[in-house]
Amino acid sequence: MNVLINRIPHTLPEGATVADAIATIAARAPFAVAVNTRFVPQSRYAEQRLQPGDEVEIIAPVTGG
Repeated sequence: MNVLINRIPHTLPEGATVADAIATIAARAPFAVAVNTRFVPQSRYAEQRLQPGDEVEIIAPVTGG
């Protein structure tokens, strides 16, 4: 299935989860995840299934002044 991860198209297998999306881009903690602009808590990464066309944002905090 096709999804967007950080606005870049990716193809993931049917039944893929948020955890699979994170692994696809090799995201390194700390980060937050939203699917279709809804926050997904870390405790749900492995069970939150994605649907074709979902937009996943994996956002790392930025520090500085």
